[in-house]
Amino acid sequence: MSDCVFCKIVNNEIPSDKVFENDHVMAFLDIAPSSPGHTLVIPKEHYADLTETPDNVLAELSKTVKKIGPKIVSAVDAKGFNLLSNIKEVAGQVIFHTHIHIIPRFEGDGLKHWPKIELSKEKIEEIKEEIIENITK
Repeated sequence: MSDCVFCKIVNNEIPSDKVFENDHVMAFLDIAPSSPGHTLVIPKEHYADLTETPDNVLAELSKTVKKIGPKIVSAVDAKGFNLLSNIKEVAGQVIFHTHIHIIPRFEGDGLKHWPKIELSKEKIEEIKEEIIENITK
């Protein structure tokens, strides 16, 4: 897509701090990182989000995350990392090109877990049944 910033990065129209590249995938440092080493892993082909990305491309993304995630952690002396992919605007997606965030984590970094909500057993059962019904359609 001509107006996609990640496509422009893939096509070398915009510079990036690239840390990894192969025939299918590219990884580069986020320009607005949540932590040191915050890296984005993207397919070179344009897909809007993970739900629209073909399985073989998802496999390449996963292999890349598995390969470089621990190397990033080691390079920045982190203790672990989070994987994140925002899907759709309501979930915080800003660039509509599939990407996975590798966010290195450090002791006392202040990044907290998702807040927990209370649901009744009945509501959990209702949600479960709705999900199963949608999966089996």
